[in-house]
Amino acid sequence: MGKGVGERSPPQLCLFRTWALSPATRMMMWSNFFMHEEDRRRRAHGARKAKMTPEHEGKIKLALLLTSVGATLAVLAVGTEFWVELNTYRDNGSAVCDAAHLGLWKMCTKRLWQADVPAGRDTCGPAELPGEANCTYFKFFTTGEDAHIFQRTTKKEVNMAAAVIAVLGMAVMALGCLCVIMVLSKGAEFLLRVAAICFGLSGLLLLVSLEVFRHSVQALLQRVSPEPPPSPALTYEYSWSLGCGVGAGLVLILGSGFFFLLTLPPWPWGSICPKWGHRAT
Repeated sequence: MGKGVGERSPPQLCLFRTWALSPATRMMMWSNFFMHEEDRRRRAHGARKAKMTPEHEGKIKLALLLTSVGATLAVLAVGTEFWVELNTYRDNGSAVCDAAHLGLWKMCTKRLWQADVPAGRDTCGPAELPGEANCTYFKFFTTGEDAHIFQRTTKKEVNMAAAVIAVLGMAVMALGCLCVIMVLSKGAEFLLRVAAICFGLSGLLLLVSLEVFRHSVQALLQRVSPEPPPSPALTYEYSWSLGCGVGAGLVLILGSGFFFLLTLPPWPWGSICPKWGHRAT
């Protein structure tokens, strides 16, 4: 049988009854609805976050601690200018000798006293000795001019490439740290794989930057200016900033491997080590 003209279906009747209420009652009903909806979302979020066990969260924090060591070394390496030291020879018939040290962004030339140089050392240095220093930032980042060190000219394209690659590595590393923070705060465990990729790529970029910088040093030593005065004989040695960069790259790659292992399911390990697999499950 068809419905009469005055009859309404249950949804329509419910809507009609709702709008028939007073405005204050309707506001109270809607506020209660939104409060229940917000409570339901919080419970769902808590349930998703509760899936991460304390043991798993502890492993993530340990891996983050390892990568934070690599991040600290990377910042220390990129921010300092002791990547390589250039030293002249001591037998110049003077009481002073010249040395220099440079990094990605600037160089420092120093005039050292011969008496301060360790005995038995043929070259001037090390650059950490007290002396008259003159530090300048490389102009090829602003005006495009090459730098001149001991009558030798830098190859700005190679130096700029090393700096850009290092900055990209730092940016990717920061993205990986952000992903791990989201995992620990929001429970988004799928970001662990993204963090592993970011840290591995960051470590690789830092190592590539070190290799490009090594080529820039070789190009600097070979580009001798023909103009007088004659260029002095030089020796070079890599310093502690470059060592920090090497350590940072290796630690970040190792941390990337740890994060990748944390994304694997527990069952492959159960077939290799049943006790370990049983604990993980």
